[in-house]
Amino acid sequence: MLFLAETVISGLMAGVMYALVALGFVLIFKASGIFNFAQGVMCLFAALALFDFISPGGFMDRWFGFYLPIWLGVIATMGVMIILAWMIERFVLRFLVNQDAIILFMATIGLAYFLEGAGDIMFGSDVKPLDIGIPQGAVDFLLDDYGLYIEKLEIVAAVTATVLVIVLAIFFQKTRVGRALRAVADDHQAALSVGISLHSIWVVVWSVAGIVALVAGIMWGSKSGVQFSLSLIALKALPVLILGGFTSVPGAIIGGLIIGVGEKLAEVYVGPFVGGAIENWFAYVLALVFLVFRPQGLFGEKIIERV
Repeated sequence: MLFLAETVISGLMAGVMYALVALGFVLIFKASGIFNFAQGVMCLFAALALFDFISPGGFMDRWFGFYLPIWLGVIATMGVMIILAWMIERFVLRFLVNQDAIILFMATIGLAYFLEGAGDIMFGSDVKPLDIGIPQGAVDFLLDDYGLYIEKLEIVAAVTATVLVIVLAIFFQKTRVGRALRAVADDHQAALSVGISLHSIWVVVWSVAGIVALVAGIMWGSKSGVQFSLSLIALKALPVLILGGFTSVPGAIIGGLIIGVGEKLAEVYVGPFVGGAIENWFAYVLALVFLVFRPQGLFGEKIIERV
């Protein structure tokens, strides 16, 4: 039972890490109807920028002779992500108003490759250890008293994800900007006709998604270092979105937890009978089952179109 509990808790914590990335996808899809393939690269880009701001030999150190304290580096990186959101709207999205979803999706694929190349040129491709003071290692009293190995970093990530979900849910449901975001997602032209500024709304939502990407980048960078393989976590976030629903903020968390626990249990208890490595593909098989029987996900909105 102790081993089972440790496996489940480990899966829950891994699921939270996936959900942090999935939140960025949900925000942009919910507000603009765009599946942002570049969200994983945005996490990488934000983590690279933060490392460069707060580390000796980084951009600030090279150009100005000093580097920023951690708290100021986080604020500066938020500014970078907001500027990036403005540039994406100014040079990409405003030319694609009312275009088919596949065109917008292809634009985000191009954006992903552009950001990955820009990150390589600006920051280098070596692995960068990101340390902003988040506690590392096991939670001592759980390990000593109960024999459970739980990472302190994963506890911090779980608390952070909970706070983000609460704030984002309030933002979408209770604020004027949140309602405008949902209106834009439903119909670009209709939103424009009632006076909603499509360009401003897109800057807002991509800025918020950029800040969420920064949070996810910090957690993943602190866990495994800032490396270009971080961009691939977008692929693991996709099954999370299919399970939770592309338009549900709480669904991103629930979907992440299901994927995290499911893949850990499958690897431990089913893996030995099929040669192992179930953890690598379990999430995609589960997502395929959901696509067959409940394509809108657990919390997604069922879309009915008039023919």
